[in-house]
Amino acid sequence: RFSFCQYPFIISIAAKKLIIQRDSEQQMISIARQSLVDKVSRRQKPDMNMLFLNVKVRRTHLVSDSLDELARKRADLKKKLKVTFVGEAGLDMGGLTKEWFLLLIRQIFHPDYGMFTYHKDSHCHWFSSFKCDNYSEFRLVGALMGLAVYNSITLDIRFPPCCYKKLLSPPIVPCDHNTLIGICDVTLEDLFQIMPELAHGLNELLSYEGNVEEDFYSTFQVFQEEFGVIKSYNLKPNGDKIPVTNQNRKEYVQLYVDFLLNKSIYKQFAAFYYGFHSVCASYALLLLRPEEVEILVCGSPELDMSALQRSTQYEGYQKTDLTIRYFWDVVLGFSLDLQKKLLHFATGSDRVPVGGMADLNFKISKSETSTNWLPVAHTCFNQLCLPPYKNKKELKQKLIIGISNAEGFGLE
Repeated sequence: RFSFCQYPFIISIAAKKLIIQRDSEQQMISIARQSLVDKVSRRQKPDMNMLFLNVKVRRTHLVSDSLDELARKRADLKKKLKVTFVGEAGLDMGGLTKEWFLLLIRQIFHPDYGMFTYHKDSHCHWFSSFKCDNYSEFRLVGALMGLAVYNSITLDIRFPPCCYKKLLSPPIVPCDHNTLIGICDVTLEDLFQIMPELAHGLNELLSYEGNVEEDFYSTFQVFQEEFGVIKSYNLKPNGDKIPVTNQNRKEYVQLYVDFLLNKSIYKQFAAFYYGFHSVCASYALLLLRPEEVEILVCGSPELDMSALQRSTQYEGYQKTDLTIRYFWDVVLGFSLDLQKKLLHFATGSDRVPVGGMADLNFKISKSETSTNWLPVAHTCFNQLCLPPYKNKKELKQKLIIGISNAEGFGLE
């Protein structure tokens, strides 16, 4: 039968996101129903917690607690996610989940953690090529990214486009475990997006008009530093004995790029791939191009506060009220860093969803409290509660204090 899904090029990214959301919701319902049936069939008393993927973490041990929870509860990954911070009274209606993702991603991608390398020239992360005995943490990071897509959370992850191309190679996990996964055709352009300086050097080699063999004195061998030790790898059999010449330099560059982006990180990326697809395994992924997967994962980094102003709803205020006019005068004058802090304070995330600012359903409510109080946010509902401050200076001062000290959840 005819279906528009057979022709994904005519479907907008917003519509594709909706299809994936509906598919995720159906999977969540199906898995939760199965858990309930299993419990009843064993004549055990069912409880609400069994319907969710419950993650309980301590802020002081965020990464280790999170990875332990995801590893132990692998069978529950397709259930609706709920996060609890130990020692905090917050109830997760979506806000705690967003903060958990935000804080966790920041820590895992920190250079000191060693799993990913940050390239300053391209402002993106790439997989560390260091060899190790256990790649399970890469699988759990993949599962974390899959959970974000599955639960419609946008992440502040800076992977190059090549990563998403590899993530869809193939888009459905093959049944044969001997099939290579995460391997795609890569070019010098892909390397430019990660390591522009190295890519520029290789491009110079390709366009060099002199004698490559005599002037460069290179072979089909590459060197990498691992834990302070320089290791060599042949790009082809006996590569250390094959000189790079004018005739074979294109082959050398292609093998070098393939080594850096495919072969040297194969085990790391394979674990990451399986982790992502363990949560996001869906035929809906067949609809997506790599750049659309990136938008679903990361949202948009562009903050258009004027668009947010146009789509904001009000409760207790009118958009013409003096306090609201003060608020937007202050916010539109904020630096990008403060605008991101405001978004994080009010919504639990500093990323913009696929549909833009209008999709946030942002609301400003009047707080019937003393103007000595700071603003309060309900991140589950993207709601900012603003006292009727007397002037713009007081509003700006209280707002900056509030958004700059916005970690942790409590209940009145």
